[in-house]
Amino acid sequence: MIYSDIALDAVMLAVLLDLFVLKSQMITRGIFWISYGLILPFQLLTNWWLTSKNIVMYSSGQIIGRRLAGAPIEDLLFGFSMILLTLAFWDFFEGRAKQPKE
Repeated sequence: MIYSDIALDAVMLAVLLDLFVLKSQMITRGIFWISYGLILPFQLLTNWWLTSKNIVMYSSGQIIGRRLAGAPIEDLLFGFSMILLTLAFWDFFEGRAKQPKE
C-alpha cells in the first residue's frame, strides 16, 4: 500500500466516523470549513519547513508526484482527516458531557 492509498483511506475513515459512528455531521457544518481554512496555511508552512530541511522525506515511488509547499498533495488529506476527527470527537464528547448523569 502506498502513501496515497493510506491518505485516501484516512479521509474515507474520517468521513464515515463523522457521519455514521459519532454522528456529529461535522463535515456538513460551515464552522468546520472555516476552521479547516484557518489551519491549512499553517499546515502548508509546516510541510514546507519539514521538507525543505530534509527532516521529512518522501519516496517518489510512494506518492502521486505532485507537491504543494514541498510535501506531496496527499499530505493535505491527512491534515483534513486529523482536523475532521478532532472536531467530530470534540463535539461528540462535549455532547456526552452535557447529558445529565443518572
